[in-house]
Amino acid sequence: MGRRGPQKHLKRINAPHQWHLGKMGGVWSTRPSPGPHKLRECLPLTVILKERLKYALTGKECMQIAMERCVKVDGKVRTDHCFPCGFMDVIELEKASDRFRLLYDTKGRFILHRINREEAGFKLCRIQKVYITANKIPVAVTHDGRTIRYPDPEVKVNDTVKVDIATGKMSDILKFELGATVTLNRGRNGGRVGTLMHVERHDGSFSIVTVKDAKGHTFATRLANVFVIGASSGKPLITLPKGGGIKKTILEERAEAEAAGRI
Repeated sequence: MGRRGPQKHLKRINAPHQWHLGKMGGVWSTRPSPGPHKLRECLPLTVILKERLKYALTGKECMQIAMERCVKVDGKVRTDHCFPCGFMDVIELEKASDRFRLLYDTKGRFILHRINREEAGFKLCRIQKVYITANKIPVAVTHDGRTIRYPDPEVKVNDTVKVDIATGKMSDILKFELGATVTLNRGRNGGRVGTLMHVERHDGSFSIVTVKDAKGHTFATRLANVFVIGASSGKPLITLPKGGGIKKTILEERAEAEAAGRI
């Protein structure tokens, strides 16, 4: 008889590569709970506490930390140790005075980027859908599952809005337009940051955008992979991880490692 219903487990070898888990660390990994981010695009709290921050040695300890209401995700206490945290989420551990924003490094792996209290008060959300409900209420749906009622009429799909975490209200709008500062949250170039140079529309297929980074390297990706983080006139609204989203070649990485004495 075949498997019935959804799977409840996840083997470590099948876990997403951006979790950066060791292959020999055991048979099983944590399967994230259903939530605002997809399984292949999230990082469960257990992996954050055990593999990244080293605050726990076992899954049981991760469960205890979560049940003691020590972990906040986007300003809300999360007691589910399998809760899926995703791109741009703010993770706060008040007892340790730690605040992190979940971003990608230039190799497309999740990175916990340490931020200050002021920056932990907001997050950026990409607009996935704008429509009017059956009760004639205009709403905008974001990449992290939020439904914002009565959004600014200027907001369109692919734009990014700055959301206040305490109130859930949107303030600034970052328009998806040429010259905007963008980062990629999926694909082969995930984690890279650059300026939006060109949009190539393909009706009935995937629209392609061209991005140029600060070193002048250009690369192309699908429109759905692009996340605006800064207006065309200014710098990004969030602080970026070390390296500023500029991908190095393997030769540059080797030269840097030799200079630092790691090789």
